[in-house]
Amino acid sequence: MRRSIVLLSICISVLPVGAGFAQNDRPRNLILFVPDGLRGQIVTPQTAPAMAEVRDKGVNFQNSHSLFPTFTTANASAMATGHYLGDTGDFSNTIYTGYPVGPANGTVTPFLEVDPVIIDVDEHFGGNYLNEETVLKMARAQGYSTAAIGKLGPTLIFDHTDKPAAEGLHSIVIDDATGGKNGVPLSDEMKAALTKANLPLATPSRGENGKSGDAKTPGTLVPNTAQQAYFADAASKVVLPMFKERGKPFVLVFWSRDPDGSQHNTGDSLNAVTPGINGPTSLAGIKNADNNLAQLRKALDDLGLTATTNIIVSSDHGFSTISKETKTSPSAKITYEDTPKDFLPMGFVAIDLAKALKLPLFDPNNKNARVPDNEHPKAGNGLLGEYPTKPEVVVATNGGSDLIYLPNHERRLARRTINALLQQDYVSGIFVDDALGRFPGTLAMSELGLKGKAVTPTPAIVVNFRSYVAGCDQPTNCSVEVADTVLRQGQGMHGSFSRGDTLNFMAAIGPDFKTGYVDPLPVSNADVGATAAKLLGLAPKPKGDLIGRVMTEAMPNGATPRAYTGTVKSQISANGLRTVLKFQRVSKQRYFDVAGFRGRTVGLDAEGAKQTTAGK
Repeated sequence: MRRSIVLLSICISVLPVGAGFAQNDRPRNLILFVPDGLRGQIVTPQTAPAMAEVRDKGVNFQNSHSLFPTFTTANASAMATGHYLGDTGDFSNTIYTGYPVGPANGTVTPFLEVDPVIIDVDEHFGGNYLNEETVLKMARAQGYSTAAIGKLGPTLIFDHTDKPAAEGLHSIVIDDATGGKNGVPLSDEMKAALTKANLPLATPSRGENGKSGDAKTPGTLVPNTAQQAYFADAASKVVLPMFKERGKPFVLVFWSRDPDGSQHNTGDSLNAVTPGINGPTSLAGIKNADNNLAQLRKALDDLGLTATTNIIVSSDHGFSTISKETKTSPSAKITYEDTPKDFLPMGFVAIDLAKALKLPLFDPNNKNARVPDNEHPKAGNGLLGEYPTKPEVVVATNGGSDLIYLPNHERRLARRTINALLQQDYVSGIFVDDALGRFPGTLAMSELGLKGKAVTPTPAIVVNFRSYVAGCDQPTNCSVEVADTVLRQGQGMHGSFSRGDTLNFMAAIGPDFKTGYVDPLPVSNADVGATAAKLLGLAPKPKGDLIGRVMTEAMPNGATPRAYTGTVKSQISANGLRTVLKFQRVSKQRYFDVAGFRGRTVGLDAEGAKQTTAGK
């Protein structure tokens, strides 16, 4: 393995660490606004005027990073705790838990964007599956008023261990499930306040926006307007006035499902990669999220809270258009009722590995039933081995990357699995648990901050999928990626190690941030959590060491640390492939730009005839 590190020329001065906080002897209010799936360079005064104003008048974090795997709950865990994924154990939206999760119909591969699933996984892993305290929990314990409003799953993560039945202060939680049997109960105070504001006690559904279509029917053509209008009204007309009346500092997390939901389900580009996620539906989703932010900022103005409130805007990840094309996958040569001819089906990794390893394939989302040769697993996840209750290989399907677990930790099986993956043109980069050793063509998971104090099972292999650019001249706005998902070619997905997915949008404004400042240093969603804790005067007691940094350079009189760039390359595999990781570093924090096989990942140029883009 080869390494190289180069000093960046953009960082020039270092001041005392505490200098950026001398002006803040009283805790401020904080709003964390998360426009789910917003690409880093898609924001303009035309596409998203409110977010452009925060960026241009406040701090523009132009060198921002989502953590890989670039999924929602994973990056929610980073923002909520300030830790990298190797500590939180939230490796992707779907993980392997090692036990049947009741609220997820007994599967061992649950989808985490469901409140009862999060609560059940918490109970199994010592009461806190993240193994680190969240900023909202710590703030609540210090007497702050706290609330989390928005998309189901990541909203709850910010104070997921709060027990509404217990005595003391509680966070207000309003998400898709509010008012239903699986929702976090509303307090009598909130019920009365919502009723007074003529707002229902149950969250409206997504309606047409929730329709994803199928291989013959386009998905949605409208953004998630009605549901998010409810969330924005609840925040601006109920929660913020309530917090002002209490006369205490507050923390509000607002997690906007758009543009993510509209980009995932877009019906603008059925089975075609252009316009993909750059069609009118996705752009309407961006504007919808922007309108929500504008409404929150106006409420702060009307309530006289602007001067005492910091706002951080950070999307969880970027976004790409889905490709289902391949020239090598055995799964694409099989005919399925719901998949166009020669396209990859959902669950293609599980199907291909079962064939390569000559192991039976069972479906953990279908009561562990055997998967017939002409079908795919219902949710893409797979259990490989003679006995589904004792699998030798577990595939957790996620999107632009998948997690592979080896419950028996067999090195020989790991080698066979890696060799099988290296034969597929949809693969671009493989990362392996350090405990299994080193393999040509792969890098160790520790290089990515994926080995820490996590209490959930650690994947044996993380496989990244191929990406390329189509549809415009701006790569991060027009990246296309192979995705293991029920969604179709031309719809949207994320999760890969392309710069299209790692470049999220990040900006900040408020009394503790500089004005009109363009920050050249790398920052990440883990830094958002660390910075939030510092702004709120909290003192976390970490269990793990994979912690983000406070973004002091963005604060008046704050320290500007030095940054470095670096590259790590694996040994070359027998078929000429090697995983390359490009990163930046500030102190001990790494910021992951891109990784994969050169020529197969947006941001990594082709290198040599053996590493050209396949399957396009």
